[in-house]
Amino acid sequence: MTETFWQELTEELKKSTIKKGHPFRYFTLATVGLGNMARLRTVVLRQVKADLGLIFYTDRRSKKIIHIKENNKVSLLFYHPKKLMQLKIEGTATPITDKETLHKYWNGVQSSSRKDYITKNAPGSEIDNPDHVEYLENENYFCMVEIEPIKIEYLKLKRPNHLRVRFSKENRGWNGEFLVP
Repeated sequence: MTETFWQELTEELKKSTIKKGHPFRYFTLATVGLGNMARLRTVVLRQVKADLGLIFYTDRRSKKIIHIKENNKVSLLFYHPKKLMQLKIEGTATPITDKETLHKYWNGVQSSSRKDYITKNAPGSEIDNPDHVEYLENENYFCMVEIEPIKIEYLKLKRPNHLRVRFSKENRGWNGEFLVP
């Protein structure tokens, strides 16, 4: 009985990397490092794999990479305002380290976006003036992170009753169960 909702959420995730302006393109990523403080930031969904592995790009010197190395359990939050649909995803994050893969995708990054990965100093470093950021010419800190979902909560805000379904990854696939909204 939960299959319809599973199909909707997977279709929307997959559309988000193809359809311009899709609300799932940008999502909130939460990490918790050794400091035991939840850290939230918005990242861009770049790829949805057949097994629902989710990939985003970042600078490998960023705090999120440090947190993922300290504790690879992450949470994601997606919201579709027109469909009044929210997805909460829990999973494990793994930086992709294969040099060939990184090189292939780096070559696909638009030149205007490459600046995000070639700053001389790491993201979050203090600077005196935002106009004085230095960029490297022959080096980059491009990194890809893959998130393997283990739990997905689907919430649809509707009347007369909201609808909430939890999907849990098991050996034979995903199992869905309804929850009180």
